[in-house]
Amino acid sequence: MKLLNTYDDRDDAEEAAEKLTGNKRLASERDATVVIYNLLGIPSWGNLHRLGMHNLSELKSLLDRRSTWQPADTARHQEILTTLERVAKNYASNSRATGYSRYI
Repeated sequence: MKLLNTYDDRDDAEEAAEKLTGNKRLASERDATVVIYNLLGIPSWGNLHRLGMHNLSELKSLLDRRSTWQPADTARHQEILTTLERVAKNYASNSRATGYSRYI
């Protein structure tokens, strides 16, 4: 499992955890008087999409109307792909040791 996101509110963290498939864990940390909640899980594209991360919903919307793209849509598509390449590299950096390459 990998750290997928952090939350300031326990209810938000629990709601996000319910959206995930596969192994998941919610861990809390206290820093002085602040508690943060770390959501750990399998970093699959499906899980990241369900969490609303990395503009995956926007990418889906763009692809659904690809035949009518304007130059701004093409540029935005490239921006999202660049971000997703970085995300994939980040999660895959430990893939040999953890076996995550099959997910991302």
